[in-house]
Amino acid sequence: MKTIYIKIEKFFEKITYLITTILGSSITFFLAFVMVVFWFFNRQYSSHDINEVIRDLIHGVTFLSLFVIQKEFSRFSGSLHLKVNELVASTETASNSVINVESKTEIEIQELQKEYAELAEKIEDAKE
Repeated sequence: MKTIYIKIEKFFEKITYLITTILGSSITFFLAFVMVVFWFFNRQYSSHDINEVIRDLIHGVTFLSLFVIQKEFSRFSGSLHLKVNELVASTETASNSVINVESKTEIEIQELQKEYAELAEKIEDAKE
């Protein structure tokens, strides 16, 4: 049962990575922008009041913001991972098991967190 869960978890993480990559691309933003513009100008606003026009504009901007935020988060996250990997790789006493930790599964990351929590407790006990 645990192996089925692990396989499902790995599959889900691959899908999540693929979706965030797609949502963070410039092409996807451009397509979404074209879709919002087409949707906005395709509606007949002659019989609608200004509140509906403003509501539709807000919904369009909110929808496009998703893509901008995802792109910025992907860029920031990637640069942060590179910086941390460089620090870990340049320190001789650091454990190389955390290099490219962003590509590990959630279960592997939780196991590493437990190891480091235990290590921190040992260090605290040694200080006392």
